[in-house]
Amino acid sequence: MRHFNITFQPDGKRVSIHAGASLLEAANFAGIILNSSCGGKGTCKKCTVLIEPDKKQVLACRYIIDCDLTVTVPAASKLYEQKILQHGIDRPVKPTYVKTGTETALGLAVDIGTTTVVAKLIDLITGRLLVAEADFNPQSIHGDDVVSRISYAQSDENLSELQQLIVGCINNLIDRLCKTTGSDRNDIFQMTAVGNTTMTHILLHLPVVQLGQAPYKAHLLDACDITAKELNVKINPGANIRVVENIAGFVGSDTVAAALAVDINLAEKLTLLVDIGTNGELVSGDRNNLYAVSCAAGPALEGARISQGSRAAEGAIESVFINDKDIDVDVIGSKPPTTICGSGIIDAVAVMLDLGVLDSTGRIIKKSDLPPSISKRIITKNNQPAFVIAFTNDGQPAVVLTQQDVREVQLAKAAIAAGVKLLLKKLNITENDIDRILLAGAFGNYIKRASAIRIGLLPNIPEDKIQFVGNAASVGATMILLNTTSRELAGHLARKIQYLEIAHEKEFMNIYTGCMTF
Repeated sequence: MRHFNITFQPDGKRVSIHAGASLLEAANFAGIILNSSCGGKGTCKKCTVLIEPDKKQVLACRYIIDCDLTVTVPAASKLYEQKILQHGIDRPVKPTYVKTGTETALGLAVDIGTTTVVAKLIDLITGRLLVAEADFNPQSIHGDDVVSRISYAQSDENLSELQQLIVGCINNLIDRLCKTTGSDRNDIFQMTAVGNTTMTHILLHLPVVQLGQAPYKAHLLDACDITAKELNVKINPGANIRVVENIAGFVGSDTVAAALAVDINLAEKLTLLVDIGTNGELVSGDRNNLYAVSCAAGPALEGARISQGSRAAEGAIESVFINDKDIDVDVIGSKPPTTICGSGIIDAVAVMLDLGVLDSTGRIIKKSDLPPSISKRIITKNNQPAFVIAFTNDGQPAVVLTQQDVREVQLAKAAIAAGVKLLLKKLNITENDIDRILLAGAFGNYIKRASAIRIGLLPNIPEDKIQFVGNAASVGATMILLNTTSRELAGHLARKIQYLEIAHEKEFMNIYTGCMTF
C-alpha cells in the first residue's frame, strides 16, 4: 500500500501515512489534536483545515488522503488553543501576573510523568505559549514505575539522587527552551509543576516510603510554594515554584490539572476522564460527585517491557491495519520499521484478534483456515510463539510481537479496565450510562478508538463518545501558572474528587482477572 507525506503548517510537522487514511488521523499522528467533538462523523464541522496552495477548506475527518499534501490548520480548529480560548471567555484564564518592572516575564509549566517530562515556556504577560520540550524521566534507570522508585528511595541518599535526577532533567529542558527562543533563564519568574504524588514528593524531597505501604498515605496533599533557589532549578533564583495539590497517595496533581483543563466539575452528565500512562488515573462523575482511582498499568502501553517496543521515534510502527488479506503498517519518519510504539502495539493486538491469530485468552494460535499471508507471520522466537508485524525488504522478520509481549499488554489493559468497572460500580451505573470518555495523556492521543475498544482497554461504547483531549495535565498546569482563579479552582477540585482505593475493594482481584481476557 502506498504511503504519502503530509506537512502541517504553521507547525511545520510532517508525517507519512497510508493511502485511505483521513487527515484527522494524520494530524493525530503528528501530535496535532483537532477539535472533532462529533467523533469524526463530519457533523460538528470543527476540524476545518486548508489544503495548500489553493486554501481549499475541507473537514479533516472526512478528507481521505491519496497524495502528498501540505495542510494549514487554523488555530480555531485545534483543540488546545481553542480550549484555552474558551476558558478565557467562560472562566477567565487571562494572565494575572503582577508586573515587576521588567519588560519580559516568562513562566514554566512542567508535567512530571513517570516516563516522560514535558515543559512549556509561557509568556506570563500575554499568556502565549512560546515553545514546549519533552524528555525521558531519567529516574527510569531505577525502575520504570512508581513502585520501583518508591522502593529505591528508602534511604535519604537515594531519595536525594532521584530528586537531583528530576531537577537536572528540568534544568536541561529549560536550557533547550531558552536556546530555542533566545530567552534569558533569569526572565523566568514563575513555575508550576504537576505529576503523580510520588513524582512531586521526590521533586520536593519529601519521604515516599509510606506511599509503598498500606494505607498508602501521602506526606503532603496541599499545594507547596518554594523558591527556585531552594530547589536548585536554574531560573530566576527568586522565582516561585508552585507544586500543585495532590488528591491521594496514588492520584496526584497531574490528575487535578487534567480535571481542571476539561471542566469535569461542570459536567452535566456522567464523564470519564482517562489518562493512560505508566500509572493510569481515572476520574468519573459529574458536577455533583467525582471519584478517582489509580491503576498500575505499567509502561507496556507506552512501548516499554515490549521486546521491540519503543517510544514514538523514527522507525517505530505507529499504526497497524488489515489490508485485504494481509496487514500493513505506518512508520514514523517513513523509515524502515525497527520498533513498535504504544499506538502500534494496541493496533497490532486488535488486528491479531480480528484475524483470529489471538484467542480470547491472549494465546497466539495458528489456525488451518488462516490465509497464507497471515499464517507465514506466525513464527517461533526465543522458544515462544510470535507474530511478525513487519518484514525487512529481504523477507526477514523486522518487528515481532511475542507471546510475552501480548501478556504484558493484557496486564496493562486489565488494570485500566478494572479501574473503570470499579468506578462505575461505585457510581451504581453501567457503561451505557457514560455520556463521554475524555482520553488524556500524550500517549492517549495517538491510539485508535476502535482498537482500544477491541482489546478491552476502553468501555464498549460508541466511538463518537470518546474524545481526545491531549496532554490535559500540561494544559491545566499552564492555566494554574497563568491565573489565580484557576489556581484556587485546582485546590477546590483536589478536595472535591473522592479517592477510591481499588486494591481494598473485595471484588478487585476477580474483576481484574476477568479483564485479562479479550
